Amino acid sequence: MKHALNELMKDLPHRKYEPYVETLGWINVAIILGICIGILGWSFANAGDNHVHVDQVQSGDNFELDVDQIGHNNLVDFSFNHQNNIVNLLQSGNNNYIGYTDLWGSGYNWGGDLDGLDNEVDIRQKCSASSCNDNDFQFHIWGDNNEVAFGQGYENNNSLSPNWNYDGTEPGGNFVRLDIHGDNNKFKGSQKMDTSSIRHDIIAYIYGDDNDVYVRQMQNGNKDLDLRIYNDDNEVTITQKNNGAHNATITITGTYATDLSLSQVGNTTQNYTLSQNCVTSGGCSVSVTQGN
Repeated sequence: MKHALNELMKDLPHRKYEPYVETLGWINVAIILGICIGILGWSFANAGDNHVHVDQVQSGDNFELDVDQIGHNNLVDFSFNHQNNIVNLLQSGNNNYIGYTDLWGSGYNWGGDLDGLDNEVDIRQKCSASSCNDNDFQFHIWGDNNEVAFGQGYENNNSLSPNWNYDGTEPGGNFVRLDIHGDNNKFKGSQKMDTSSIRHDIIAYIYGDDNDVYVRQMQNGNKDLDLRIYNDDNEVTITQKNNGAHNATITITGTYATDLSLSQVGNTTQNYTLSQNCVTSGGCSVSVTQGN
């Protein structure tokens, strides 16, 4: 693997790059690993190395990994287990991280940071500044058939195959900690901003089955979000945008279908805290809109 990467980089003599790809037990594993390195206006003196560190825990047949790193000081670091997972990662700019969570550390010893079957993960990070704030996406995914499509510096309009809209001005500073343990979950979302003094946060916990969660945080203001779902068959759509530092803490539990749509817009902080436990036979539906 290292030899293949070194051969790939012979066509880029102007760019110092020390590829770091470490794997364990790549027997009978189908890997598609593409690494694209570009300078995009940064000089050699300012450029740090990009790194890709992937550990295979046990089995891992037909694992597909596609990594594009364009810029410098970008890091991908995670472990995986089981079969037929597809992971597509894009890091453009600098100071981007995708990998295991800083809360629990590496998941290698308990089965991998990505430990399941037929998971599809598509994460894109983009920053246009010469010195970007950290874009940080952390995942801790167990279970089968999870689909994650998330963009930092992009806008995702509720799609697992989005157009990835980019407005050309992104200073970084987006953070997500994702933790999915259930089966057949879908998590879609994005974070973008225009001001380097702002940070966007999302911390999501999803332990149930068949959840469909869409989150979109746009533009300036510390949007924040702490979403916890421990139930089956939920569908949640949340949009926080404009300049207000809106904040939203949502916890949904129960055994019946729950629909929630929260939209917080405007240039002043809206805030919201919701805890829901639905056990009615007809399910639950909540819609909240705040704005000015």
